[in-house]
Amino acid sequence: MLRIFNTLTKQKELFNPIDIKIVNIYVCGITVYDYCHIGHARTFTAFDMIIRYLQYLKYNTNYVRNITDIDDKIIYTAKKNKEDYYNLTNRMIFFMKRDFKKLGLLDPNFEPRVTDHISDIIHCINILIGKKFGYIANNGDVIFSVNHYQNYGELSKQNINKLKFSQDSNIFQKKCTQDFVLWKRVSKIDTPNWDSPWGFGRPGWHIECSTFNHIFFGKNLDIHGGGSDLLFPHHENERAQSSALYNKNTYGKYWIHIGSILVNNNKMSKSLNNTVFLYDILKNYNSEIIRYFFLSTHYRKPISFDEKKLYKAIFDLKKLYTVLNFIKDRDTVFNKTFSLQYQHFCAKFFDAMNNDFNTPHAISVLFALVKQINIHIRKKNKNLYIQLIYQLKFLANIIGLLNQHPQLFLNSLNEILKR
Repeated sequence: MLRIFNTLTKQKELFNPIDIKIVNIYVCGITVYDYCHIGHARTFTAFDMIIRYLQYLKYNTNYVRNITDIDDKIIYTAKKNKEDYYNLTNRMIFFMKRDFKKLGLLDPNFEPRVTDHISDIIHCINILIGKKFGYIANNGDVIFSVNHYQNYGELSKQNINKLKFSQDSNIFQKKCTQDFVLWKRVSKIDTPNWDSPWGFGRPGWHIECSTFNHIFFGKNLDIHGGGSDLLFPHHENERAQSSALYNKNTYGKYWIHIGSILVNNNKMSKSLNNTVFLYDILKNYNSEIIRYFFLSTHYRKPISFDEKKLYKAIFDLKKLYTVLNFIKDRDTVFNKTFSLQYQHFCAKFFDAMNNDFNTPHAISVLFALVKQINIHIRKKNKNLYIQLIYQLKFLANIIGLLNQHPQLFLNSLNEILKR
C-alpha cells in the first residue's frame, strides 16, 4: 500500500484518493521571465516520477501545472529587454516546453496561463470579498485578511502571533503585515493591466493557483505540490484562499514538497550568479543522466549540484545499460515472463516505492538485480538472464529509466567520458 509523506501533518499517510476513479494533482509551475533552471528540472522530474508510479498502480491522473505569465519579474525583464511582456512570456514558454520535452517529462493534462483566466480570478476575488476574507486597502489594492482564516500557518507550521511582529498600515496598506494582495491596483499606462470592479490592475501571485484549483478541481484535490521554497508564503496563502472559497478548514489532502538544489553549498540565486540553466546541462548531458542524478536522492532531501556528481550517474547508468545490451533482439525481452525464483526483486522495488516514493532504495534493487544478471551471464544461463534483464527494464521503466536504445546510449556516455 502506498504511503505518502504529507507536509501538512508531517507524517507518512496511507494514500487514499478522494475519488477512486481519478487522482487530481496540482503542481505550481514556472514564472516565465527566464529560462528554466535545474531547480525547476528537479521539481518536475520528481512529480513526473510520482505520476508515472500512480499510473503504474492503475490510477487515472488529472495533472494540472500552471504558467505564471504576468508578475513583477516579468514586467521588469520585459522593460529591461525593451520588449512586450507577451513576446517575452511566449518565448520563455517555447523554451520551457522544449527543455521539458528533452528531459522526457510527461505533459500535464492542463497547463493554464494566468492571462487567459483573468475573469475567473476576478470571480474568485469577488467571492472572497463577499465572505469577508478580502478588503480594499487605502491604495486600492484588494487584500486577503489572514485573521479571518483560523488555520493560517498550519501548513508551514508558522505561528501567526509571531508573524504579526510589526504592523504599519500607512506603509503596507494592510490591517496586518501578513495580509497579502489578491488584486494589485495599477495606474501606469505602460504597465500591463486588466479592468476589474476595483479598477485597472493585475492579480496577485497566490490567487492564480487558488483560481486554477477552483476551475479544475472544485472543492478539493488529492495532491498539491511544488518546490520546498513555495511552502511559505505561497502555499500557505494559497491554502488559506482555497479553504476560504469553500468555507473549509483545510484545502488539499496531501501536500508534497521537493527538496531544494544547492550549488557550491549555496542556495541557487541570480544574486550569487550561480544559476544553472537546464538548457546548458541538456547540451552536454543525456537527459537520463540528469533524471538519474535527481532520482538517486530522495525527493524530499536537498541536493548539492556539482557536475562531477553527474559522472557518478554516468558510471551507474553504464552498468545498467551494459546488461541490457546482452539482448541483441530488443523485442525478445518483452516476450519473456519473470522467473518465480527472483520475484523478490519486484517485491523489494515496490516496497521502496510504496514508502513515500523512495527512489534511492528502488534503484539499489536494480543494482542487486544487475549483480544477479551478471552471475547468470557468466554461467551462460541465457534463458534466465534474459528473464532477469526483462525484469530490470520493466522496473526501471516505471520510474522513467532505461528507456533508450542500449548501444546508442552507451555510445553517448563514452563520448561524454572522452571530454
